[in-house]
Amino acid sequence: MKLSDEITTIKGIGEKTAAFYHKLNIYTVNDLIQYYPRDYEEWKGAVLISELCSDAVNTIHATVISAPQTVHIRRNMSITTVQVRDHSGSCELTYFNMPYMKNALQAGKQYILRGRVTKRKNKLIMEHPKIVSEEEYARNLNKLTPIYSITKGLTSQALSKSVRIVLEQMDSQMDYLPEYIRREYQLPDLTKSIYHIHFPENKAQLVRSRKRLVFEEFLFFIMSVMSLKDMTQQEIVDSPMMRIDACQEFIDKLPYELTNAQKKVWKEIENDLCSTHLMNRLVQGDVGSGKTIVAILAIFMCVMNHKQAAFMAPTEVLAKQHYESFLEMIEQYQLPFKPVLLTGSLTAKEKRNAKERIKLGLCNVIIGTQALIQDDVEFYDLKLVVTDEQHRFGVKQRETLAQKGIQTHVLVMSATPIPRTLAIILYGDLSISVMDELPANRLPIKNCVVGTDYRKKAYEFIAKEVANGRQAYVICPMVEASEDEEGSHALLENVIDYTEKLKTALPPSIQVAYLHGQMKPREKNAIMEAYAQGQIQVLVSTTVIEVGINVPNATVMMVENAERFGLAQLHQLRGRVGRGKHQSYCIFVSTSKQQDTLERLQVLNKSNDGFFISSEDMRLRGPGDLFGIRQSGQFRFHLGDIYQDASILQDAQECATALYKRYADKEQMLSADEQDFWGYYNENIAASVDFINI
Repeated sequence: MKLSDEITTIKGIGEKTAAFYHKLNIYTVNDLIQYYPRDYEEWKGAVLISELCSDAVNTIHATVISAPQTVHIRRNMSITTVQVRDHSGSCELTYFNMPYMKNALQAGKQYILRGRVTKRKNKLIMEHPKIVSEEEYARNLNKLTPIYSITKGLTSQALSKSVRIVLEQMDSQMDYLPEYIRREYQLPDLTKSIYHIHFPENKAQLVRSRKRLVFEEFLFFIMSVMSLKDMTQQEIVDSPMMRIDACQEFIDKLPYELTNAQKKVWKEIENDLCSTHLMNRLVQGDVGSGKTIVAILAIFMCVMNHKQAAFMAPTEVLAKQHYESFLEMIEQYQLPFKPVLLTGSLTAKEKRNAKERIKLGLCNVIIGTQALIQDDVEFYDLKLVVTDEQHRFGVKQRETLAQKGIQTHVLVMSATPIPRTLAIILYGDLSISVMDELPANRLPIKNCVVGTDYRKKAYEFIAKEVANGRQAYVICPMVEASEDEEGSHALLENVIDYTEKLKTALPPSIQVAYLHGQMKPREKNAIMEAYAQGQIQVLVSTTVIEVGINVPNATVMMVENAERFGLAQLHQLRGRVGRGKHQSYCIFVSTSKQQDTLERLQVLNKSNDGFFISSEDMRLRGPGDLFGIRQSGQFRFHLGDIYQDASILQDAQECATALYKRYADKEQMLSADEQDFWGYYNENIAASVDFINI
C-alpha cells in the first residue's frame, strides 16, 4: 500500500464511506495516517458508585433499578433518565435526544457502563454512558484508546480500524532524519512513532512518539522559513522610495494622536521603504493597538511614490470593510487613493473590469482576498504588499502575491501577540515590530469566568444588550453533535444544537444565526455580511470567527467550554468585541471545576494584555498537557502547538540552523544520511510547507 493511494483502496472503505472521510479532508492513505487522534481515553478499572469522581470518566458495574423514563422538554430536545445502583449506592444515567435507550437498558439487568460523571445538587449523574461488553472491557482495560474528531456517518472506532489496517500493511519506510539527530534529540523511529501516536501502549510511549512527529513538523517549517529569508535578504532594491512630507501632514490631520508605539513602528517602516533592502516586516500587536493606520501610512507613502500597493484580507467581508474605509478617507482627507476591490464573489464582469484597471495602472490601491494571487491578476507596478491577519495566510501565499511585482516590499500584520522568543523562530524571515500600547480612549473589556449554572443570567444579559441595540457572539468548540457521544465529547457544546437552544432561551424578536468552517464560502460571507449590517443580533460560531469581521456594535463575547481552548486563542476571540465606543464584556463558561483549569482561565479575567496572556499560556501549558486544549489560533500545525511545545520548537530551530550551516558550507562533506535527508526535503517538503492548513 502506497501513501499516495486513495482511501478507497483500504478494506471496508467504499465510495459512500469515502465521502464521509472527504468531509475531514482525508483523501489518501497519507492523509489518514496523519489524521491524528484529538484525545485518548484511558480505560481504568471499574469503581464502586460511592467512589465515582466528578468531572471525570468512570466505569461502573451497575444494575438498572427502574424502567428508563423519557421526557420531551422542548422541540427537538428529549432527556432519557435511568436509575442504577450497586451495593455501595445509586446514581442517575442521562441521555439527550436518545429515546432508543429505553429499549437498550432493562430493569433488573446488570451492565458495564462508562461515561463522564457530574454532580448536580449533591446528585451523581453519568451523562451519555456507553454500554460496554465484557469483551470490550477486557480488551481495553489499562490501555489508551484513540478518539478522533469525526463527522456524522463516521465513528471514531471505524476511523481507528481503518488506520490500524493501513499501518499494519504499510511497508517499513526509510527514516529521513539522520541518525545523529535522532540520537541527539532523543527521537524514536518514524514508523514506530506514527503507529504509537495512534495506538500507544502507555502514556510514556505516546509522549515520545508525539515529540518525534512535532519535532519533524517544526523542523521542516523552520527550514522553509530560513530558505525564504535567504532569498529575500540577498536582493538589493534598485529604486528606494523617497520620504514624503505629506505623510506627516496626513498624521497631523488625524483626529487623534498616534501612540508612541505607533510612531516607533511607522518610523521603522518608513526607514525600510527608503532603504536599499526589501522590507519584510511583521507588525505584531493586540486588537485595537492601531496597526491598520500604520499600514495605511505605508500605502500612502507607496502611492505618493507613484507605485501600486495591495492589501490582502482573510475574508471578503473584511476586505469590503477595508475598501469602504479607503473611500471614506479619500473624502475626509482628500487623499490620492484610487482603490479597487477584488474578491471571489464579484460578478465575472466586475472581476474583468477590476483586473483591467489593475493591469493598466488605473488604480493604485488594490484591496482583496486570496483572489489577488490568482494567475490572471497582473499588476502595473506593484511595490508594496500588506497582509492583514497574517496567520490566515501562508508563507507561499504571501510570496506569490509579492512576486506579482518586481522588488516588492512586504508588510504583514498579526493581531495575536505571541512571546518574542517564539515569534523570532516562527516569523524567522521577517523583521518584527511590536505594538504594545493601546490608545488612551479604548474602554477595557470586562471579563468573567463562570460555570454552566451562570448560563441563564448570561442569556438575560445578552437579551438586555440586544435590547439596547448591541450584538453578541457565542463560541462553541464543535460544529455539530457527534455520534461518538461517550466520555468528554458528550459535554462539548456544538454550534447547530446551541443555536436552537438560544432561539428558545432568547426573546423571539432576536435574530440568532450560526457560522462554522464547514459552510460554503458564499454562505459564510452572507452570514457575516448580515451580522456586520446588524440584521443578525446573536451569532453562534466556531473559532472561524477569530478573524475576518469588524463589528464595532458587538459588545458581548460568550465562550462555551472555555477550558478547551488555549489562552492565546481565547484572547484572540475576545478581540472580536471592544471595537466600538460602547462597554464590552466577555463571558468564559467552563464545565471544569479542576483548580489548575480555573487558575489558567483566571489569567483572562485579570488581564486584557495579549503579550502577558501569551507568556502565561506558554508557562501554564506544560508538555504533560498533550490534549484537551484547542490549538492556538495563529499557527495550526498538524500536531504541534507553539505554546505547549515551545521547548520542542526551540530544539527544532537549533537543529535547522545547524543543518543549514552544514549544507551551505561547500567545504563540508555531507554524510550519506544527510544527503538522503536533503534529497527528501527538496523533493517532498521545500515546495509545500506553509504557515497554516485551513
